[in-house]
Amino acid sequence: MTLAPQLITGEFRRVYDDRYRIALPMESIETLTQPSADCVLAKEREGCLSLWNAQLWQERIEGGVELLRKKLELNLLQFDMAKVQRFTRLLSTRSRPVKLGQRGRLLVPEGFREFLAVEPNNEVIIVGAGFCLEIWNPEIWVQYLRDDIGQFNDLFKELIS
Repeated sequence: MTLAPQLITGEFRRVYDDRYRIALPMESIETLTQPSADCVLAKEREGCLSLWNAQLWQERIEGGVELLRKKLELNLLQFDMAKVQRFTRLLSTRSRPVKLGQRGRLLVPEGFREFLAVEPNNEVIIVGAGFCLEIWNPEIWVQYLRDDIGQFNDLFKELIS
């Protein structure tokens, strides 16, 4: 995977407007849209969407899909066909290309709105997740932090060792 030259970080509160748009932080957009302004929106986990640079997303997905194809060609997954179908079903519905509007606004498409589970005219949390921006339902974000924040120091040590 080609890494972004700069990690996307930060936590921002934004209003999810009545037209299903979110104004994204400009400093994050500049990093996310290099070298191309094409983006992909993905369903990460319930209450969380992620916004990726399309080129980076494609590289991330293509490697895994190619490995899956090779395993299928070699009949290494013949007893796991139900898992292969489940994977491709989820892959088919997981992401879609999006364009950012003027002033860095993202229009959340149908099918993704329900997954985010935030009503219009309420806040969402935008989180820099290294290589992408994540858009969180605030209640789910707080729970995620409660569950994971205690592991920060161990994770940091592991990654820099």
